[in-house]
Amino acid sequence: MSQPNDALDLGAYLARVEYTGRLEPTENTLADLHLAHATHIPFENIDVLLGRPPRLDMESLQAKLVAGRRGGYCFEQNLLFSAVLAQIGFRVTRLAARVLYRATGKLPRTHMLMRVDLPQGPWLADVGFGAEGLLHPLPLVDGRETRQFAWTYRVLRHHGMWRLQSKWPEGWADLYEFTEDPQEAVDYEPANYFVATHHTSPFTRTLTTQRPTPDARWVLRNRDLITDRGNGQLSTQMVSDTDLLGTLDRVFGLRLPADTVLPNHPWGQR
Repeated sequence: MSQPNDALDLGAYLARVEYTGRLEPTENTLADLHLAHATHIPFENIDVLLGRPPRLDMESLQAKLVAGRRGGYCFEQNLLFSAVLAQIGFRVTRLAARVLYRATGKLPRTHMLMRVDLPQGPWLADVGFGAEGLLHPLPLVDGRETRQFAWTYRVLRHHGMWRLQSKWPEGWADLYEFTEDPQEAVDYEPANYFVATHHTSPFTRTLTTQRPTPDARWVLRNRDLITDRGNGQLSTQMVSDTDLLGTLDRVFGLRLPADTVLPNHPWGQR
């Protein structure tokens, strides 16, 4: 179970996600903070492609995601969010998951998520799964379907584990599976190193930037900008190299130095 982190600047974080609501460990606060974070801090792997594996200490997370107004992937996002929740007074347990979405084989547990315990029961909180992920926390109740704007989710008990699923037009799609075994921050370091450096990791091969909102989900995968409005139809447009930095700024709120050069590896798309 996490404890409040003295290194966290809660005021700066709240300004970053434009949250001005109440700061009490309640269901409403959890839902509102979760939505604010998910819609303001995008999922992205730009530093990985530039040869800079993300650092997971709180000072580095705040410098990048808060002060630097950048995004990050699951470890960065959820470590920061778990520290925010703990400082407010939530009971948070950090967990690890095996990603099933788009997987063609068995993958290691390289995803971070959280269980948040409230008087009403436990909740799944996860602001680090990108555009396919949750906008609000999800009740950790077997089989309960939960509508989040245009998207529907559920968790199922499956062979002694939990499995998160998203409802698509053709049926339920598996996103990831996890147990409730608590994880310490140091437990994520080997997985972080793997996904940031290993040649089989999609994050070392493909530019991936994602931002969900209540109205649409945007995904930039290499030079394909994909829009999902929850109606079962995706629209895709090509982004030119000359407009790449502008698209990252306009769509995802990521303002990079003008001399930033990001690789384009279509062979790495999954």
